[in-house]
Amino acid sequence: MMKKAVLVVFGAALLVSTGLVGAAGAGVNLNIGIGLGTPAVVYPAPPPMAFPAPPDVVVIPGTYVYYVPDVDVNIFFYHGLWWRPYEGRWYRSPYYRGPWMFMAPRRVPRPLVMLPPGWRGRPARYGRIPYGRLRGHWRRWERERHWDRDEGGRREHDRGWHRGMGRGDDD
Repeated sequence: MMKKAVLVVFGAALLVSTGLVGAAGAGVNLNIGIGLGTPAVVYPAPPPMAFPAPPDVVVIPGTYVYYVPDVDVNIFFYHGLWWRPYEGRWYRSPYYRGPWMFMAPRRVPRPLVMLPPGWRGRPARYGRIPYGRLRGHWRRWERERHWDRDEGGRREHDRGWHRGMGRGDDD
């Protein structure tokens, strides 16, 4: 099919260039279309957030999801990226201020979708974590399961704290 189209175009160009087709009524109209399906839907990005300084975060108990306290919207840090729900959709960014990019539901990590009800009302067990400390340590904390231990060294998992929290280690 492709070879045939190339030959037709080449042949038409050859006829026009050699003058075998008169200029009076000759014309070649070539339309090539590639059907890519339905155009993508573009969702409005969340409005930008103004931070006077990089924000502190707090770990949500039983997860490795961190949230920014003291703001009226939910902004999370998980696996090195910032996540933000907005108008029923999820957005992510490599930076806490954005720019925010829409993420299809299947691409949102399970721990974010399965946060426990009332997570914001629970007391912060480990206090605020400065942004610089989070950026420098989150990988090691996850690898070593740092937040799975309470002050006495017991795993929260053993006490059942994580039940119903959607601990998806596969994301």
